Amino acid sequence: MVSARLGDDLERRLAEAARVLGVSESEIVRQAVSARCDEILADRLDVRLRDFVGAASLGGGLSDDTGRHFTEVVERKHGR
Repeated sequence: MVSARLGDDLERRLAEAARVLGVSESEIVRQAVSARCDEILADRLDVRLRDFVGAASLGGGLSDDTGRHFTEVVERKHGR
């Protein structure tokens, strides 16, 4: 359970909105918090790119012995 201090004006507006809609204040708060969380979390880069980022099979072997290959390239470039 979470509690929050709303301030007098917001508390009054919440009560009025709940009365107008015929729902509980808790329901309005749950909906508002859920919508805001969705908005914040959807804006994360990992969420926006999740359809594009991942693992793909490219036939294998591309990352085998990368350390050895890197060492060979450096040695060739610097004449060792």
